[in-house]
Parts: sequence; C-alpha cells; structure tokens
Amino acid sequence: MTVSLPDYLKAQIAAETEFLTVPGEFVLENGGSLRDVEIAYRTWGDPANAAEHAILICHALTGSADVEAWWPNIIGAGKAFDPAHDFIICANILGSCYGTTGPVSLKPGSTERYRADFPAISVRDMVELQRVLLDELGVSRLELVTGPSLGGMQALEWAITYPDRVSSIVPIGVGGRHSAWCIGVSEAQRAAIAADPNWNGGYYADDTPPTKGLAAARMMAICTYRSWQSFDRRFGRKRQSDELYQVQSYLRHQGEKINDRFDANTYVTLTHAMHTHDLSRDRGDYPDMLRSILQPALVVSVSTDALYPPEEQQVLAEHLPGSRYETLESAHGHDGFLIETEKLGNKIARFRAANQGYANLKAVSSGRE
Repeated sequence: MTVSLPDYLKAQIAAETEFLTVPGEFVLENGGSLRDVEIAYRTWGDPANAAEHAILICHALTGSADVEAWWPNIIGAGKAFDPAHDFIICANILGSCYGTTGPVSLKPGSTERYRADFPAISVRDMVELQRVLLDELGVSRLELVTGPSLGGMQALEWAITYPDRVSSIVPIGVGGRHSAWCIGVSEAQRAAIAADPNWNGGYYADDTPPTKGLAAARMMAICTYRSWQSFDRRFGRKRQSDELYQVQSYLRHQGEKINDRFDANTYVTLTHAMHTHDLSRDRGDYPDMLRSILQPALVVSVSTDALYPPEEQQVLAEHLPGSRYETLESAHGHDGFLIETEKLGNKIARFRAANQGYANLKAVSSGRE
C-alpha cells in the first residue's frame, strides 16, 4: 500500500488511484511466488460500458497507472478513448514502484523492503496480474489492449495468452521479442547502476539510494529514446555555458529528475523482465506464433525510433493476419509516441472506427441486428 512507499514515490501517485490486494500466493511464471500482492490502478468512465467498450492501457518502463500524466491527448472527450463511452483501465505493472508490489514494497509481515530480494518476473507475469484485476472488476472481454514499448509487449502477450478475452490490439514502438540491441543497451544501464558505491548489491537504505548510477542509466536511456535528428534540431552545438553544451545540461537534468520519481532496484527488475519478452518462448516457432494472433491489430512504428526500429514492427505486420501497419512520423525517436500524441490518438480512433464498422457488418449479416 502507498503508506509503505518512500515519500518521494507516494507523491507520484494520483489521489484517484485505487488498490486491490490479492490474498495468498501469486505464482510467477518461473515457479516462484509473491504473497499478498497489491495492485495500484486507475479507471475512467462508467463500468456499465465495460461489456462493449472496455479498454486496457499498458504503460512503459517508468510509467504508472496515471495515463493522463504520461500520455496526454489519448483519454478525453472526442479523443481515442472517451470516458463518456468507454470504460478505461490502467494498472501499475508488477515490479514497479507506484503502488503495485515491487522491489521497493515492504515484505509481507515485515518492515524491510524487498530490494534485491524481489524475485525475477516476466512480461507474462505482468499480464497475469492484470487478468486478476480485470476478473475482480468484472471485465470479461476487452475491446482493445494498447501500450507503447513495454506496454506494447503486454498488449501482444494479452492477445496470445487470452485470445478469447481480447478483441483487438494496438502495439506501439515494439517488436514481438526483445532484440540483442535492446538487451545490450539495458545491460549497460544496469552496469552504471551497479557501479554506484551506494548500490551495495541492491541493498541500500531509503536515504542513501544509488542516485549517481540511476542518473547515468537514465542519461544512456534518453539517448536511445530520442534520435540524431531530435538532438541536432534542439541542441546542435549550442552551449549552456563556456564549460557545458546544452545537450549535456539536458541529459544531466534528466538524470536528476529520474531520482525524484523512480527506484534503482525497480529499474533493474523491469529491464530484466523486458528481456523475457518473446512471444515464441516455450511456445514454438516465432512466425507461427505471430500468425496465431488473429485479432485485428494496428501496429505502429515511430519513423525515427532507434531503440525499436520500424523493421521490428514491419515483421509484426507481415505475420499478424489481421494487422494494419502505420508509421507515426516524428523527429523525436522512440519517445515520439509520448510527444506526437494527437497524431497517434487519431490513428487509434480511426482503427477503432474501422473495427466497429466491421463488427456491425458481421452482426447484420449474422442476423443479430
């Protein structure tokens, strides 16, 4: 529960956040378990709309259940998801630090935090915990599951794990399995965290976190989230001072900001979990697994994404039988989905409208209307 979090993390959680405790053991994919898991989540709209228009939004690495804070122009009147017609859910993912059980949570019956003792988790574990939440909320079917980056991994897993509960998906800026490039980038970031003397193998106190290591990891990440074009247009060779270029000042500021809102063990746990993303893992041939996802899918690339390049989404679109591929034109790299939100929202809205028209046509032809 939020009372157990450090104050700087509690401050990041919106007052509208709700909590569900899952009593007993929550069994993880690797055979381990967590006891009395807590889920922090937000909803928008009337639950009565859930029967026809339930929407699940899945957040990315350092995101939260507060969709409006990180994805503006996506929820609202006339937007891609409208609370007047939709019932929208977003849960903070397992292993995060914004209210759902993760490394910064207290161990059940203890005053000690999990820290480095938090077990290894997978993207499939995140989806399974969301399934538990939806069961509790009485949501048996989702019109659409979407999310960018790590959120897109969850959307794809939902489609393949619970095909009878998901009508359509919109994975954004992600592939069907984590690449060697992404694994390598995350390994470098974790090495930066581990090099901080305060890291102490992951067993640090609330008042002495590895701030320098987490800041360095975030600076590395920002360089992969943006693009050459974005940095060149925004900063060029402009100086902040005689000793500092503007781009250096920007990256240092981003490093400072992450320490005001995130936890180092959480960063390590979630980046490791992202490595597990492979729709074919223990299931069979990768193309065959993609072909088994029959739901309508809008696959979105960011044109300048260097972390999850458009080639990855093109592979998805080529193999998903019901896919539609679109490119979000942006100079801002991977983070384009957080910046060009109006354009992205319009793409999602058009996709929903086309699917609704198809559903209505099927209903008429089958005599249900």
